[in-house]
Amino acid sequence: MNDDDTQHDPLARLRAADPAGDIEARPGFADEVVARMTGPEAEPMAGSVPVADLDTARARRRPRWLPFVAVAASIAIVGAAGYGIGATTGGPKSLADGAAPPITLQSNGRPESVAHGGMEPSVGSGAAADQKMSSSTYPYGSGRNAFSASGLGTQAGTAQAYAYDPRSASSSDTVAALAAALGIGSPVELRDGSWIAGPQDGGAPSLSVSLDGMLSFYFQNPQINPWKCEGDSACEPTGHPPSEDAAIGALRALLVAAGQDPATFEFSSQVSEGSPTRTAAARPVIDGQQLDQGWSVDMAEGGVVNANGALADIVALGTYPVVSAQEGFERLSDPRFSAVATTLPIALRDQASTTEEWVAPTEPPAPPVAGTAVSWPVNKVEIVSARLGLTTQWQPDGSVLVVPAFAFTDSEGGTWSVLAVAESMLDLRAF
Repeated sequence: MNDDDTQHDPLARLRAADPAGDIEARPGFADEVVARMTGPEAEPMAGSVPVADLDTARARRRPRWLPFVAVAASIAIVGAAGYGIGATTGGPKSLADGAAPPITLQSNGRPESVAHGGMEPSVGSGAAADQKMSSSTYPYGSGRNAFSASGLGTQAGTAQAYAYDPRSASSSDTVAALAAALGIGSPVELRDGSWIAGPQDGGAPSLSVSLDGMLSFYFQNPQINPWKCEGDSACEPTGHPPSEDAAIGALRALLVAAGQDPATFEFSSQVSEGSPTRTAAARPVIDGQQLDQGWSVDMAEGGVVNANGALADIVALGTYPVVSAQEGFERLSDPRFSAVATTLPIALRDQASTTEEWVAPTEPPAPPVAGTAVSWPVNKVEIVSARLGLTTQWQPDGSVLVVPAFAFTDSEGGTWSVLAVAESMLDLRAF
């Protein structure tokens, strides 16, 4: 290393490596660029909604599947000795760590037939106790809420939108590569609206890939499921869960086999107390934002027990107009947008997790008297901040968009989500 200060400056080193760094633009060059950008043949400006040319986008991509078919056997995620790429490297668990949490609009119009019990939260990121709360006891999120806020932004704008392109990966080669990585060597066939590999009778490893808007897949291996015993009956499980590195390493290997880049996902792992399996999850990250659809595997000592995810590529759709944070806040009280409490306040979480001893009544309650007020609890919600992010939205034809949405945080730590797309780009017709 010499003493030149530029050797320590990454930006200076980058400039020094530019072969055109010393070239001066010819006279009039800047004016020509401006003319091209503002003339009649200029590309659409922010605020318009360009349509993605999927055929061109697919043609630009590198061939995804054929290379993986050739090497799938070498990275098959089976057996306890090695769980695939990254299992023992000790490297970072995610190159996308630190992304903003996902925004979920409750059902998002998602068909129940494609929900495999994977990544989509039913209530949000709260504990299991949150998900068991009755809306009759806790009206938070049921619609009886009085919202207030101050100081939110009033400037509308535009934001990038995306879509899943399931046809980019719907082929027998795609499914064969994934099946091989999961230890299934049987032929792939298209049957009853799904790509399938392996026997479908529940007695051996099997893979099913639905022809839905995300090309959702589900894998299971009943032969190593520690929760099942002889005769497919439930039993007391034995064994110990794999390490976090092993589970995340297996998931990384599965993403690679499916032609995905693990660097664009954020990983997490957890194991329940006393469980012989460990779950690893990976959410795709776009523009610093986790999506609310992702991949997951459940692993035992013998390997992957089950896995699910989406094989479709995510493609850009251009910019969409979005409402201001203030207008998004006003949508929280608009029944057309069905404000969703995606994370309950700390106070309610604590209340839900508190176990109180039930005392058996000795007589029924007293009858109401004349003039008794009708109980109609209304929760007061003070919004203190807003974040613009992304959420998935299933269309009536089964296709899937990834569109702008707001996540609002209230003074108690609760989070609410609502669609941010301006009404000019919403089809409000009833179906």
